[in-house]
Amino acid sequence: MGTLKLQLQLFDAHCHLQDGRIGQVASQLIQTAANVGVRRFVVNGTNEEDWELVKQMGETHSSVIPCFGLHPWFVGKCSSNWLTVLRGFFETVPSAAVGEIGLDKGCAQGKAVDFITQTQVFKQQLELARQLQRPASVHCVSAFADLQEILREMGPFPAGIILHSYMGSSEMVQTLAKFGAYFSFSGFLTSMKPQKAKRILQAVPTDRILLETDAPDALPHVNPGSLVWVPGDPTVPEELQKQLEDQLTSDRVSAEPSSSIHEGITKKGGDLSFPKKALNHPANIYSVLQYVSSLLEISEEELAQISYKNTIRLFSYPGSKLC
Repeated sequence: MGTLKLQLQLFDAHCHLQDGRIGQVASQLIQTAANVGVRRFVVNGTNEEDWELVKQMGETHSSVIPCFGLHPWFVGKCSSNWLTVLRGFFETVPSAAVGEIGLDKGCAQGKAVDFITQTQVFKQQLELARQLQRPASVHCVSAFADLQEILREMGPFPAGIILHSYMGSSEMVQTLAKFGAYFSFSGFLTSMKPQKAKRILQAVPTDRILLETDAPDALPHVNPGSLVWVPGDPTVPEELQKQLEDQLTSDRVSAEPSSSIHEGITKKGGDLSFPKKALNHPANIYSVLQYVSSLLEISEEELAQISYKNTIRLFSYPGSKLC
């Protein structure tokens, strides 16, 4: 990562830094990512159990935009008064947006939940987002036809609908955009055939492109030597962990934010096997930036500016931390 990249500003449009797998080191992850230019983190809650953690994280870190929502995987485990509890969080935290909510017919966790119930809960939360005039971050797996029908029925949503880790078809982009959709891309895109990923990206209007990490999930499938690893992750080879520890130690010598975390690791470890079950670090949004910009055939600097501007606009609603 050269000197020019220090000028880049990035905005992680969707992550889960409250997740129990990384919660104990979340502050360290935020600082490391901030040192390489990640200015904001949109942290999404998923169920009643973690909403308080998201609230606390937003209070502790000025860079964290908290979001509260009931994820489709947890719809079957919610309390009878979940919506009242959810509304209470928005009253207590007026800076919050809505998420993560959605529909899932594809993942094992989604298939285990009655889809009619998923749809009902999703619609209730979309209506809440409309009432609050806040953007909503949406999870959609193998249910895009259903999503499109619901958005047609209830939309448009001028405050914005974020289709996080978008993996839908390029053909649906134009219609979804008319309902207020933004398209956020994560490391999951690197698992798709490049030709298909490129068609999707090219179909998205420039003013609707966002970048995210979905950390601790969606680790980009790129050269492992170009990634930043979560400290203490047992699935990461010791050599890669040591490189990160050495780099972090050298960074502490300087008071100035440094790009060497990425630059130093990128120069090493290229021949190491990819740790498939490794956790994702929010600093790896740079790998998403690099991949997406290469497919769009634009510079990383241009894409960083576009995505940052789009995310700032989307999260500048009344009461937001950005206002």
